[in-house]
Amino acid sequence: MKTIIIIATFFSLPYLDKLASITFADEVPPNIIFILADDLGYGDTGIYGQKRIKTPNIDQLGKEGMKFLQAYAGCTVCAPSRCCLMTGKHTGHARIRGNDRYPLQKEDLTLAQMFKQKGYDTKLIGKWGLGEPDSSGAPTKKGFDSFFGYTDQTHAHNYYPNFLWKNDSKFLIPENVVQNGFAENGVIYSPDLFLKEAIDYLDHEHPKPFFLYFASTLPHANNERTRAKDHNGMEIPDNAPYNNESWPTIQKNHAAMITRLDRDIGKIISKLKEKGILNKTMIVFSSDNGPHSEGGANAAFFHSSGPFRGFKRSMTEGGIHVPLIISLPGKIQPGVTNQVVAFWDFFPTFAELIHQKAPENLDGISFLPTLFGTGKQENHPYLYWEFHEGGSKQAIRMDNWKGIRNSLNSPLELYDLAKDIHEDNNIAKNHPEIIEKMEQYLKTARSESPIWKLTSSPPPKKKKKQMK
Repeated sequence: MKTIIIIATFFSLPYLDKLASITFADEVPPNIIFILADDLGYGDTGIYGQKRIKTPNIDQLGKEGMKFLQAYAGCTVCAPSRCCLMTGKHTGHARIRGNDRYPLQKEDLTLAQMFKQKGYDTKLIGKWGLGEPDSSGAPTKKGFDSFFGYTDQTHAHNYYPNFLWKNDSKFLIPENVVQNGFAENGVIYSPDLFLKEAIDYLDHEHPKPFFLYFASTLPHANNERTRAKDHNGMEIPDNAPYNNESWPTIQKNHAAMITRLDRDIGKIISKLKEKGILNKTMIVFSSDNGPHSEGGANAAFFHSSGPFRGFKRSMTEGGIHVPLIISLPGKIQPGVTNQVVAFWDFFPTFAELIHQKAPENLDGISFLPTLFGTGKQENHPYLYWEFHEGGSKQAIRMDNWKGIRNSLNSPLELYDLAKDIHEDNNIAKNHPEIIEKMEQYLKTARSESPIWKLTSSPPPKKKKKQMK
């Protein structure tokens, strides 16, 4: 059995020309573990330039795997980004284009369903955000044989919940007493439960290959605690190893959450080694969007956006440019690549990897040639994003040109990412021909949605059920 580990991280280093060739045509396809961080910035790990937060396991994965310097999330916030990852469609075509409780529908094929069609065992641990247990978008209805975690992103804010979901039933945690979205005195920390679930899953013998989607909530903030109590929404049992730093407590907590995520990744990798399946597993590590400045945290404190401007909820690079590392020992040669990829590219890439037919209506392009150095790599004519909070925003990348429209009726801003990675100089007036070409792409980049319309005002909020 082959297992594939992918870790997502982006760098601006030269592309490594010589990669190992790979074929699984006559072999059992690899296992795949996709580790997704929540609101982790491009610059939050050592291998992407972080100086103060300790991430030794992610750094080692980056050294042993392929580091992507130009990888993009599906969106600048959680739910639509994860929808792009799961369905292979960008936010101009995805079912879910904003943070609200609209579920995937029956006709939306997910990565998990595609893996199941190939005979994989499929497991989701952590945060879903694409449908409640009683909806058409429940994880168990979208291809996962088993699920443990949060279905709703608001519920996932609380690191000390009084219940989680195990498949379609509540898994009660009576030790945590919750009021108004947080626990006064939390006892059971949900990331610890997720790690235990992952280790238990890997401890079992797997007669067929598996797809494990480990969607951690670290280092997202608990916004309910921030508003209601002590303005410290960075919930963690303790802030070791940063207890003695002279930083504000919230920043210690934020750093400790990232280091705890790194620790958990290290334990998963150690278990793969113990079971003798590390070289049969592909590991992917990435983040769902740029870093946050929520819960009292400050993205600028640790330079979490790296060399980019902006953070979560912005259409500048800091909001959508994410780390990506992909590792498969003995098959993917260590190195870095400047190949531009986005979340919607994973569906066709995985489909090609396991020799499974992908739907024809995807927005993604397989980047398997980049991973394994075989064949010619196809490139996107453009990448597209839209975002719907406080009105509609759009972004488009075409070669090294980046266009941003920050409100429905505003003109496109234009940046040359090759010369201005921080997006400081709007040069739209100097390049009307580029703006015209982008505008032509934008006319066909999206399909109309009854929910996610381009508008100067925010879409109506779907009433949320009270989590008890």
